[in-house]
Amino acid sequence: MKEILSGNEAIARGAYEAGCLVACAYPGTPSTEILENTIKYKEIDSSWAPNEKVALEVAIGASFGGGRALCTMKHVGVNVAADPLFTLSYTGVRGGLVLVAADDPEMHSSQNEQDSRNYARFAKVPMLEPSDSRECKEFTRLGFELSEQYDSPVMLRSSTRISHGKSLVELGQRVTDLPLPKLEKNPSKLVMLPGNARVRHPLVEQNLINLSKAAASLPFNRLELRDTSIGIITAGICYQYVREVLPNASTLKLGMVYPLPHDLIREFAAKVDTLYVIEELDPFIEDQVKAMGIPVIGKEIISLCGELTPGRLRTAFGLPQTAAAPAEKMPGRPPNMCPGCPHRGVFYALKQLRAYVTGDIGCYTLGFMPPLSAMDTCVCMGASIGMATGVTKVVAAEEKKKVVAVIGDSTFLHTGINGLMDMVYNNSPATVIILDNSITAMTGRQDNPASGFTLMDNPTHAVNIPLLCKAVGVKHIRIVNPLDLEETKRVIAEEMEHPEPSVIITNKPCVLIKREDVFQKGPVYAVDEERCTGCRACLKIGCPAIEWRAAGDGSRRGKASIDPLLCTGCDVCRQLCKFDVIGSKP
Repeated sequence: MKEILSGNEAIARGAYEAGCLVACAYPGTPSTEILENTIKYKEIDSSWAPNEKVALEVAIGASFGGGRALCTMKHVGVNVAADPLFTLSYTGVRGGLVLVAADDPEMHSSQNEQDSRNYARFAKVPMLEPSDSRECKEFTRLGFELSEQYDSPVMLRSSTRISHGKSLVELGQRVTDLPLPKLEKNPSKLVMLPGNARVRHPLVEQNLINLSKAAASLPFNRLELRDTSIGIITAGICYQYVREVLPNASTLKLGMVYPLPHDLIREFAAKVDTLYVIEELDPFIEDQVKAMGIPVIGKEIISLCGELTPGRLRTAFGLPQTAAAPAEKMPGRPPNMCPGCPHRGVFYALKQLRAYVTGDIGCYTLGFMPPLSAMDTCVCMGASIGMATGVTKVVAAEEKKKVVAVIGDSTFLHTGINGLMDMVYNNSPATVIILDNSITAMTGRQDNPASGFTLMDNPTHAVNIPLLCKAVGVKHIRIVNPLDLEETKRVIAEEMEHPEPSVIITNKPCVLIKREDVFQKGPVYAVDEERCTGCRACLKIGCPAIEWRAAGDGSRRGKASIDPLLCTGCDVCRQLCKFDVIGSKP
């Protein structure tokens, strides 16, 4: 039986067919849909973790218990999971363990373009890289087998195009002959005290040598001879681009990008006149081939930055483009918060108060965008609170009052709690606003430990964020309705005056939350266009439901209008209108 699957769907299917028992992740684009598809297979215990480190630790525990385990995350999530990963390569596994790292070239939804292949080399673990959905499924199955065969975790690298692109996949049956999980004590292997680790390290290095030699004969590394004047070493989605743009070129398609099959590379290089490496982001393969003493062309023609495309590859090889560029450049469509988003009023108030806002990762990062323009920093998950503490350590006493950290509920539970503990411990006089919208909104409305439901949609204990803040020592905790602009501004202003840590928690859910009983849509609003003065005050919140209709005479003054299909009845625009021309429709 065959189906058209996305790469993420195929990875989930591969885990199922491989007999995986546990799948754990923190949602992050472009990896999120993997776990959202493993829940289709009831044989797999699938769960969201508070962060990627915990997710990998859960998978490690399942592996040590003898079960096959899958852990998935986006590329920056590997940074969070690096601590257990680097030692896991020393302990090895019992049940096979596959770690999926989904990279995001071009930063479609990420803050950097890091190349996860470097982690495989740094952590000394093998890495597979599929080039389509079929290989996503097959390589996931293979990853579990290699993991157990070589006593090592196996990384599988995806990318945005592979994760979300679709192709034909042949479905197989779930393996049923795996040993039943059971507890086995083996502390000399699994307790990484220095004495044990010294014994394990040489085994890790020998594993990589063995894998490199074996990889030359394994089918996922494939030598394809055509026109031998050009030879291209490539992997992943880049292989598809090479086949499209240079169909006659000889290729060495790598399915395992670490360790590299040195013998196969030398064999291929000897058969072609000019050798190229086509890869996205870092010269990962190129540098290793050059270190082997083999001349190769790579980043001289392929950029270090951005996503490779067939068009960019054509340009690199001096080939004509297949399609003419559009005559007119399409207008930009900047990202925006949804109509009725509960974050909008908070950032409107912060801008009015001229706060210095240390931001975080989530929908609310869009508070940086005009017309709100109320975010000053954003680095990584959970960093806003620590950065706020750092800023207050160096600025003048009066400026300390201006420092406000903003963080979402899921991000706070991900890595923000430690920052808040540090803020309290060191008595940093900053204000923290926890934007609690009851869901992990940015990646597609996933549940988190404060939402009260698991990935499997089972009711569970919900973390009480106000009590959690109180437990770490915060004395000033306020809960505010972010859709009430006057109240929100007043509470923020009051808390900014405290000479010690202060926390404000908003209490309105995401407008797209999947549970209808949590979010109740209000009445649709409309503008009395006859009385509208065209003052543009309602535009200052940047709500997509508010349109501007230019005056017929071509002058700047026009009228505001509200799209009834987009309006959620949040009431924020009505509060901004000083002329009382916005109200609910009868």
